[in-house]
Amino acid sequence: MSAAFLILDDNDVFASTLARSLARRGFRAVVAHSGEEAQEAARRERFDYVTIDLQLEKDSGLQWVAPLRQALPQARLLVLTGYASIATTVQAIKSGADNYLAKPANVDSILSALSYVAEGEAVAEPALPVEEASPLSLERLEWEHIQRVLAEHEGNISSTARALNMHRRTLQRKLAKRPVAR
Repeated sequence: MSAAFLILDDNDVFASTLARSLARRGFRAVVAHSGEEAQEAARRERFDYVTIDLQLEKDSGLQWVAPLRQALPQARLLVLTGYASIATTVQAIKSGADNYLAKPANVDSILSALSYVAEGEAVAEPALPVEEASPLSLERLEWEHIQRVLAEHEGNISSTARALNMHRRTLQRKLAKRPVAR
């Protein structure tokens, strides 16, 4: 029997492309476009692997990590995001995710992050090059700090803005920008 893979992502193109790629590799993939759909799918069947998009249309994918972990304790859970930050990484892992991966991601990187087991042997993860430590830029430090405070306030923009002593619209503009690489 093929391994079952649940994809929680509201992006139709990405989710269907990932589902097709997984099907070509022998997985049975099910796509859920909301946390509620994913919960319903988890009640109906057992999944071996789950990917959860961090930024869903109506809510944060982080709020679905713990309920899906509880419903599928044996599954390997991966949080995918286009807006990676240390705060959301820590929150995802604390909530029960096995790994966290920044987009763009392809099926190979997703399976590697999930430590996919092929014929009884784990796929070896590639050795990561060790970079010389360099300080983060001021812009990246600001982004990380905003993400940490946002996580502390459970994604509430108004209370985060008050905690940062910042106007809510200013905070929204900063969050709409892509994070600085370093």
